[in-house]
Amino acid sequence: MVRLVLTYGDERIPYDVSQDERRTSKVAIHVDPDGSVSVEAPPGFSECRIAEAVQRRARWVIKHVQEARGRHKHRMPKEYVSGEQILYLGRRYMLKVIPVDGPPKPARLVGSLLQVETQRQTSEDIRARVRAWYKVRGRDYLARRLEQVSKCLPWVRQVPALRLLEMKRQWGSCSPSGEIIVNTHLVKAPRPCIDYVLIHELAHLKHHDHGPEFWSLLDNHAVGWRKDKAQLDNLVEILTAD
Repeated sequence: MVRLVLTYGDERIPYDVSQDERRTSKVAIHVDPDGSVSVEAPPGFSECRIAEAVQRRARWVIKHVQEARGRHKHRMPKEYVSGEQILYLGRRYMLKVIPVDGPPKPARLVGSLLQVETQRQTSEDIRARVRAWYKVRGRDYLARRLEQVSKCLPWVRQVPALRLLEMKRQWGSCSPSGEIIVNTHLVKAPRPCIDYVLIHELAHLKHHDHGPEFWSLLDNHAVGWRKDKAQLDNLVEILTAD
């Protein structure tokens, strides 16, 4: 991987370049929800050729980087105390911290509350228990939803393997072997946003790049995906707060 820098006016935006054997003629530029920039280039493209391609889209890159920075400007870290809001499938729940003397039970939803027992009563301990709850809930919900969505897509012959991974730069990816990788934080998002990410990654089983055929496939099988993507991007600082 190579790191280059885009210069545009007073802005200097670093970006990581990786080679993608599935690309043949054009570079793909991605501005991730946290404002970082990455570029996929066909094998054999020189750094000069890649830099020229990115420079031609400099105004587009700067615009989206600035939007991402704006979303993160007022982000506040969680304290993991009773009364804080916890997101799950787009709904807000209230965190209730319960001190206990003995071994704490796993976190659980009770009505509108996420009850977390803690023996140590530290924010680090409570945070770890909330994260463990998200991983269990996320693995269960996302696996079931991936199976349901896959059955509705004619090019998916069998449900692909699913892996959850905490990522800072993207909501999901599809590996060359066909494994679907989903950001652990995604389980906090509204259900339509989750479906958009799953369909997006499943579409890569048919079209590996983001060419016109890929977007046409999304238009046909993920109606309203642009609205869902915009909502997801606008919520990124809330969903990834940790």
